Amino acid sequence: MASRSTEPFLHLSHVNVARGENLVLHDINLSVNAGEHIAILGPNGCGKSTLIKTITCECYPMVQPETEVSIFGRGRWDLTELKKRLGVVSAELPGKQTLTTTGFDAVLTGFFSSSTLWPNLIVTDEMRARADEILTLIDGEALRDKFVGHMSAGQQRRIMIGRALVASSQMLLLDEPSNALDLSAQQELRHLMRRLAQQGTGILLITHQVSDIIPEIDRILMMKDGRIVGDGPRAQLLTEKSLSDLFRIDVRLTERDGFYHAW
Repeated sequence: MASRSTEPFLHLSHVNVARGENLVLHDINLSVNAGEHIAILGPNGCGKSTLIKTITCECYPMVQPETEVSIFGRGRWDLTELKKRLGVVSAELPGKQTLTTTGFDAVLTGFFSSSTLWPNLIVTDEMRARADEILTLIDGEALRDKFVGHMSAGQQRRIMIGRALVASSQMLLLDEPSNALDLSAQQELRHLMRRLAQQGTGILLITHQVSDIIPEIDRILMMKDGRIVGDGPRAQLLTEKSLSDLFRIDVRLTERDGFYHAW
């Protein structure tokens, strides 16, 4: 397994985020190093996606004297430059323009943060070589010339992960990645996440499914009502009591081959 980086990726101190009239995140304090493997776990509506949008600068914290935000050691970013170091895979499946793009070209769009390869975009030989490397990394060679709209949901998610990684493989943010995937596609996704983690890619996984948490993820954040209510090792937090408190139901938990399953 690749060694972990000690370079800081994220530092949030006393961060509050409002969306409209509602305060969605409350006093968030969080530090993450590049290369860490972390799962953010919590029920729907707990603020997980808003936290990700704050990290990617789609949402901004309220301006308060004690608030601090730093990403890769910097407080301010040109978003185009930030996206070259931070790969994001949203919960939504690809949009209309991407559906008529081939798998190879869809991966290339990650260099430009575009929905397709528009005529004004200049693709270099180095970019094409990197896209070939990424297709190999994600086992996506068979999808190279296939239109994204003709792919299964699992194949689309694989290509979107490649798109997120092509400009940089330092940190990968996955927002509910198993949404809309059948059991076979979920298993393939988890195998891919394991391989990326073992090769040194940092993973920040947002999920409400305990079964999405791969064995390489060793730190768990628990969120409820817009607050971080737990932050620690997986063995400490992935327990029936902790999950029952988090989801406000009686949870039963089993473990097999490093994966947890809850019902």
